[in-house]
Amino acid sequence: MRYRLVLLGAANPETRRMLLDARERQGVEPYAFIDNDPAKWGSEFCGLPVLGGIASVEAIDAPDIRYVNLITRDTRTRYLTTHEMLERGCRFTNLIHSAIDLTDVTIGTGNYLQAGVAVQAGAVIGDNVSFHVGSIIAHEVRVGNSVFIAPGVCVAGCVDIGDGVFIGANATLLPRIRIGNWATVGAGAVVLSDVPDGATVVGNPARVVRQAPVPFTGHERLPTWSRISEPRSEGSPPGTGSSPACR
Repeated sequence: MRYRLVLLGAANPETRRMLLDARERQGVEPYAFIDNDPAKWGSEFCGLPVLGGIASVEAIDAPDIRYVNLITRDTRTRYLTTHEMLERGCRFTNLIHSAIDLTDVTIGTGNYLQAGVAVQAGAVIGDNVSFHVGSIIAHEVRVGNSVFIAPGVCVAGCVDIGDGVFIGANATLLPRIRIGNWATVGAGAVVLSDVPDGATVVGNPARVVRQAPVPFTGHERLPTWSRISEPRSEGSPPGTGSSPACR
């Protein structure tokens, strides 16, 4: 089936180039935007109409409609808006630039990966994540759900990134560490060791400057996420748990 694509978040002009790639190389038909800012309703963005807020999906939904969430200002908002759309019956897909090689990578659904992202073999990526231009995800990295990785981030091999993590521009994560659920890594930080759940770290070497409660324990992932429309895709299955090289 040829999908018509509806995108949440009419903000970043880079989206136009992503949509051109999707139409020309992936057989996807960009259809419309939705945005919760009423000032944008009835306007156009990247040549597509902005139909309304999330509530408008019930009027436009059809079997060939698929959704992608482009919101990246914070992972809590990304998580909540995606869940609201799931509760309204939205079916998600991925918007991934065709130049990204995902051979031997396992990836979920509802993900937005911009041009210039590199993902190495053995990586496992969850649902509802966004990786921006120039980010590097090295071999056997595990990325949870509702994660945002900003431009220029370098994640070295065998790093484990929990749910809801926000990683700021040009941060570097050294190998074999864990970034806890709903943690924040500041722009330019160099992370040498594990980061606790809910912590904010900044600097070189990164240090904890704030500790906040985890907003969604257990990610509250089911049952709504189980309705996400497409199965996890993969090249050669990486198996369960970390590989011997990561232990």
